[in-house]
Amino acid sequence: MSGDLTRQGGGGEPSAQSWVSPSVLSRAILAAAMARVPPFEMTLEEQRGELASLRVDMSVAVVRAKNPFNVGTIIRVAHSFLVREIFLIGTEPYYERASMGMHRYENIVKCPDEDAFLEAVQGRPLVSVERDSATTTIWQADYPPNCVLLLGSENDGVPPKLLDASSLVVSIPMYGVNHSFPVSVAAGMVLCEWARRRDPRGGACGPDGHPGTRPLA
Repeated sequence: MSGDLTRQGGGGEPSAQSWVSPSVLSRAILAAAMARVPPFEMTLEEQRGELASLRVDMSVAVVRAKNPFNVGTIIRVAHSFLVREIFLIGTEPYYERASMGMHRYENIVKCPDEDAFLEAVQGRPLVSVERDSATTTIWQADYPPNCVLLLGSENDGVPPKLLDASSLVVSIPMYGVNHSFPVSVAAGMVLCEWARRRDPRGGACGPDGHPGTRPLA
C-alpha cells in the first residue's frame, strides 16, 4: 500500500473506507484535541503574570558562544521548571525557534559579556556544570538557595573566569566512552535533579545524608 495512506482500524482486508490520508487524520486529531483543550483566554502578559507566582528560586545562565541551537533548547527546558530568569551571556545570535515559543514566557536577561553577567547575579551563588573542574556530582551536591545554574558551550565549557566565581562546580556521572553530554541534555538533567528534591514524589533523604538522595533498589 502506498505510503500516503494510513490504515484505520485493524484486522481483515482493507475496504474503501478503511484508509484515510494522513492530512485528513491529522486535522481530525487536531480538531478533537482543541475541543478538549480550549485555548488560553488571556493575553501573553496575563499568562506571564500567572506564571510569576509559580517560579522557583533558581535561575539558569548559558554561554551563547558556539551554542546557537542549544540556547534555544535550554530556554525550552528551563521553562518546564519555571526558573526565575534565564541569563544569556554574550552577543552571538541563537536559534530562537528551538525554544518552541517558550522564550515568550520567560524572563530573559541578556548580558553582553562575562563581567555584565557577574554584575547581574552579584550576591547569588553560581553552580557551574563542568566535568573536568567538578568537586562533586549532581547527585551529591548541596544546591544553595537562590542559585544560578551556569552552563558553558559544547566545545569550551564554562569560561575560567566564571568557574573561578562559582560557589560550586558539579558534574554528571557518565559510564560510556563519550566525553560529555549535549549541553541542553545536561541542563535538563541538573534541573530535574534539583526539582526532584523539592517534589514530594521525589524521594526522601538516603542513609548517606545527602539531601534528596536515596539508595538504589
